Amino acid sequence: MKRNRSKKKGPVRAKKVIYDGIQFASGLEKYMYKALKEAKIDAKYEGAIFTVMEGFEFSMDSYERQSNGKGDLVNRGNKKILPIKYTPDFVHDDFIIECKGRANESFPLRWKLFKKYVAENLDNVILFKPQNQKECDKVINIIKKKYNKQK
Repeated sequence: MKRNRSKKKGPVRAKKVIYDGIQFASGLEKYMYKALKEAKIDAKYEGAIFTVMEGFEFSMDSYERQSNGKGDLVNRGNKKILPIKYTPDFVHDDFIIECKGRANESFPLRWKLFKKYVAENLDNVILFKPQNQKECDKVINIIKKKYNKQK
């Protein structure tokens, strides 16, 4: 008997989930939201956008195809390059949480740029990057301990 195997279809795509009227990009984000709410920790979902690299004017020639690989080799230079922005999942004055089950190809570079931004611009902010529900629970415990010591 022959089995039908499904082929991998492109990049990792999390299933979008709606909870409390909020559309989350993944079930892990929803889990983190519920855990924060249960622990009475106030953090805004996608509450801030950070520009980790400013845009700039590229005034030179650059012969290349379109970014999707289609078309001919043409001069795609002499134009404004857009900034690189980063929107973490949960933002608070004291911490930032990025829930990341399985990262796509571009995430590690974007995460490094964001960490550099945080190091240079956001004093005393703690970063968390839980990758499963157990780690989300651990994040909640760390935040609770930190708050209890400050009170």
